[in-house]
Amino acid sequence: MRPTAKFSISFGLVTIPVAAYNATDSSTSVSFARIHTADGGRVRNQPVCSLEGIEIPPDEIGRGYKPEGGDTVVPLSDDDLDALPLPTAKTLTILAFVAGGDIDPLQMGKGYYLGIDSPAAAKPYVLLREAMERHRRVGLGKIALHGREQLAMIRPMEGALVMQVLLWPHQIRPMDGVLPERQAEVARNEVSAAEALMDSFGELSEDDLHDHYREALEEIVAAKLAHREPEFPEGEERPAGQVMDLMAALQDSVRAAKKSRGEEADEGASGGAGPGRAAKKGTAKKTAKTAAASEAKPGAKKSAAARSTAKKTAATKAAAEKSAPAKKTASRGGRRAG
Repeated sequence: MRPTAKFSISFGLVTIPVAAYNATDSSTSVSFARIHTADGGRVRNQPVCSLEGIEIPPDEIGRGYKPEGGDTVVPLSDDDLDALPLPTAKTLTILAFVAGGDIDPLQMGKGYYLGIDSPAAAKPYVLLREAMERHRRVGLGKIALHGREQLAMIRPMEGALVMQVLLWPHQIRPMDGVLPERQAEVARNEVSAAEALMDSFGELSEDDLHDHYREALEEIVAAKLAHREPEFPEGEERPAGQVMDLMAALQDSVRAAKKSRGEEADEGASGGAGPGRAAKKGTAKKTAKTAAASEAKPGAKKSAAARSTAKKTAATKAAAEKSAPAKKTASRGGRRAG
């Protein structure tokens, strides 16, 4: 891998010569060629001079700058750009160290791996990396890269330093007109159902991180060249249209997510009446019947009050035998006491 740029990181009085390597590969993304639909001919972008009307070779194409509010384009040579009094022309000057969460994700741009560009840079390189790891901070600075000064973030990653080009704050558009004037309201149980759905999602698999669109596109192209119909693997069809019952859709989504991983959905938690809930209900009924039968059984356990009554009845047994009603009462009390 060849470096795209070389510069130094200025960390106080410490200077670290580094080489920047592209961290991303845009060549693998899907790209289309523009064609003339009538005959399939390629439509090319040709550099044509607006004054002469002729195509210009690459070695005659230079840079020019158009001032704001004017129509004149001022030519600028490489010597003019090299003469710019910018400390960031060959140096990434770190201005501050902040928490990574303080960076607006909308500002994130292209990423670069940073490697050492000289043996002398090895120790300060490791020093800066470990200091940021222990301090849990990222470095913010400015660098003139590819003909323009840009905001950049330096952070440690897997034993290396990575630079992320950032957009300037003024390049982030405000959200005027994005949100409706009146926000929709959701109930607490709907939020809980959405959280349950989030918990039901598993981790990303290798298949999830695969570019299926590119494969499907290549199959269409191959089928056209072979004059046949394209063949695609059968996939799960997702219902289209507006969801009317939000809670039902959330609960069905939880069950579908668990089913796809071979897990049994907890119907009780999602408000359904599935096997889990039926089993619990049957157990509850059985327990209630058992308790009722125990209360009606003559041999039920005696309570503390019943035992006390039995002792008193035994102590006065002689007196109780003098009257028949009292005897019957004592007899029934004895059977209750067991």
